Amino acid sequence: MRFLSKLTFICNLCFIATVIILWYENAHKDKGNFTGLIKLQPLESTLAILGYGAIFVNLIFNIALLIGKISGVKQSIAKWIMWFNFLLLLLQIYYFFFSK
Repeated sequence: MRFLSKLTFICNLCFIATVIILWYENAHKDKGNFTGLIKLQPLESTLAILGYGAIFVNLIFNIALLIGKISGVKQSIAKWIMWFNFLLLLLQIYYFFFSK
């Protein structure tokens, strides 16, 4: 469970980076010649894949956490990581299903 929490945390950071990069690039595309924020395209693509896949990893983590809470298993994960991942899951659900 600790590995999954760390993986979820990293994917959520990639989600935040992807949203910021997308917002920044869209804001500067209309100004003319803009080739991207990160000049290394494979890095930007990797961030995007991890960022957009974060909702699935985050959903699995939160379901596993909920099942663990219901069954009474003692969690060895820091509370701030649990809350951070849960709040980002809510943000991801809003971003993917209700924005735009």
